[in-house]
Amino acid sequence: MSNREVVVLSVGGVRFVTRASTLQQFPESRLARMLNDDDREFKLVNGEFFVDRDGTLFSYIMDFLRTLQVSLPTDFSDYQRLQREAEFYGLYPLADLLSQEHLLKPRLEILEVRFALQEMQAFFRIFGSCSTTVETLAEQITVFTGQQSGQSWNSPFPSQKPLVPVPLERPSHHDMVFQCGTEYSAGDQFVARYVSIKPDNRKLINGINVLGLLLDTLLKDGFRLISTRTVSSEEKVGCYSFERMKRPAGLTVTANQTPGSSGVAQAKRSQVQKGK
Repeated sequence: MSNREVVVLSVGGVRFVTRASTLQQFPESRLARMLNDDDREFKLVNGEFFVDRDGTLFSYIMDFLRTLQVSLPTDFSDYQRLQREAEFYGLYPLADLLSQEHLLKPRLEILEVRFALQEMQAFFRIFGSCSTTVETLAEQITVFTGQQSGQSWNSPFPSQKPLVPVPLERPSHHDMVFQCGTEYSAGDQFVARYVSIKPDNRKLINGINVLGLLLDTLLKDGFRLISTRTVSSEEKVGCYSFERMKRPAGLTVTANQTPGSSGVAQAKRSQVQKGK
């Protein structure tokens, strides 16, 4: 029976079809022993293994066996029940991980955008509780600068001189500062700063347009606008606060185990999922 390639299980009335090699990821587990008729708890009925357990929770067990990763829905809450199921099947690394709920539960992430208009310039400061998110956003934003003469300022086309990308200011891992617009340089020259936010390819110089694109980018990335307020009416500083539930990165478990061994010690964070 251990040579069969496809195995059918009926768990709590829910039917699962998988490969024998998937069930044998952890050789000491009850699912692996089941294929060798070494566990009487699992009965073979009409070519299907019948298991009188929770079929919904077993879908997470199967996902774990197929990927060796623990990735649960944002609203998942049955950690203790799933841990009990993992222990029943003899999947001790998974059971140990599930006992460490803080590794798996989504976390609330806060991001704040401050925006100020001063004459022909707009200033932005973005602060985030998650440094990874701020780093990802910094990679999407590019500031370009170039000289432009006063005579061509009213032209509908930007200066023909090539625009040069400049790095964003990063006071810390949790924030970034940049600006757009124009400022007087010397003679009839102006310094013009444009902002581009991927995946949009436009180079925008107007601060209101940049703000609109930035807020739209955050909303599309799963953030929710929770408040707007004026920080300083004299300096015209507006503050936009966002939040989202950030899923933890997937946890990868090595396919070796012994009863009572620490799944946490065998687990490492995977970069399959980013901080969304």
